[in-house]
Amino acid sequence: MGSEQAAVSPRRANLVLATLFSGMFVLGSAELLVVGVLNLIAADLQVSIPAAGRLVTVYALGLAIGGPILTLLTIRLNRRTVLVGALVLCIVGNLIGVLTSSYGLFLAARIIVGALQGLFIAAAFVAGISVVPPERMGRAISIVVSGVAVSAALGVPLGTLVGQTLGWRGAFTAVVVVTVIALIATLTLVPSVPSTGAGAGSQAKYAFAPRVLALLVLNFLAFATLYAALTYIVPFLESVTGISGALISVFLLAYGVATAVGSFGGGRFADKNAARTLIVGTIGVAVSLMALYLVGAIAVLVALVLVAWGLFSFGMVPSLQYRVISLAGPGGALAQSLPASAANVGIAFGSFAGGLAIGNFSASSVVVTGLIIAGLAIVVAWGTSFLKPPVIDQAAQPATTAEQAPEPA
Repeated sequence: MGSEQAAVSPRRANLVLATLFSGMFVLGSAELLVVGVLNLIAADLQVSIPAAGRLVTVYALGLAIGGPILTLLTIRLNRRTVLVGALVLCIVGNLIGVLTSSYGLFLAARIIVGALQGLFIAAAFVAGISVVPPERMGRAISIVVSGVAVSAALGVPLGTLVGQTLGWRGAFTAVVVVTVIALIATLTLVPSVPSTGAGAGSQAKYAFAPRVLALLVLNFLAFATLYAALTYIVPFLESVTGISGALISVFLLAYGVATAVGSFGGGRFADKNAARTLIVGTIGVAVSLMALYLVGAIAVLVALVLVAWGLFSFGMVPSLQYRVISLAGPGGALAQSLPASAANVGIAFGSFAGGLAIGNFSASSVVVTGLIIAGLAIVVAWGTSFLKPPVIDQAAQPATTAEQAPEPA
C-alpha cells in the first residue's frame, strides 16, 4: 500500500481485522437494537411507538450526515486515535441511554452515537486496508463491513432476547460491556495508522468528484432496492407466503446468515473485479426479487430466494466500498465514510417507497417497488463500470488510499 502501510505479519493483520470486525459488530448491534425492544422503550419512557421509532431515524441521520462531518474534522488525526476516541464516546452515549429517563436526552445521544459510528466506519476501513497488501484490499473491506451484516443476523436477535429478559436498559448495558471489550482489543491490537497529511479541502476535492458521486448513487439505489421490500417482508410472508409465528423467524434467520456469508465472500470478488461484481450483483438482486414475486406463495422456494437475495445484496457491499475508495484517489480517507451515508439515505428512501406501495396496494407491491429500483441500479452499475481512478503523481499520492493499485474496470 505504500510506505505508510502498517508493517504487520499476516497473523497480526488477521487479529487487527477481527478487532475491527468486532467494533463494527457491536456498533451495528447498538444501531438496530432499538427495533427489537421498541415497545419496551416506549412504555418505559412514556412515549408513543412512532416516537420511539424516531430513535432509529435520528441514529441513521446522525450516521449519514454526522459521520462524514466528523471524518472531515478528524482527517489529520491518527486513525487508531480516532477509533479509540469513537468507541469511548459511543460507550458514554449508550450509557446516557441506559441511565436517563428523558426521551429528549436519549434522542440527542442517539444522534451523536450515530455520527460516531459513521466516524468509526471510515477509520476502520483505513486501518483495515493499511495492514494488508493491495491485492487483499477487497477481502479486508469485506471482513470489516461484515461486522454490520453479522450484527443484523445475530447481534440484534440476541440483544432482543436479552431485552425481553432483562429489560431494554439491560440490553443496552450489555452493548456497553461488549463495546468496552472492543475498545480494549483496539488499544491492544490495532497499530498506529498516521494521517496522510492531506488537508480537508484536498480530501473533499477528490472525495466528492463526479465519479465518486456516481458510485454513491449506485450505493443509494442498492440499499433502496433492498429496504423497499425487506422493511415489509414480514407482512409479505404472512399474507402472500402464508406463514406466521416462529417460522417467520426461521426464514429471516436464513436471510440473515446469507447476508453475512455474502458480505464475507464478496471481498474476493471485489479484489478480482469490483466493477463487474456490481453489475452481476445488481442483476442477481433483480432476478431474486422477480423470483420472489413469482413464487411468493410457495414457502420452500421463498426460503431459497431469500438466501439468494441476501447473498447478492450483501455480496456487493465490499465492491461498493472498494470502488468508492478507488475512484476517490487521494480523497480516499474521507470517501471511506460516504458509502455508509448513501446506504442510510437509501434505506430511508426504500422504506418510504415500500410503505407507499403497501399502503396503497398489496403486500406483493413492495417486491415490485424493489424490482423497479433494481432495474435502475443495473443501469447505473453498468454505466459506472467505465469509470477510472484519477491519474495522480504517485509521489504526491497519499499512501493509505486504494489507488496504489487500481482494480481493472
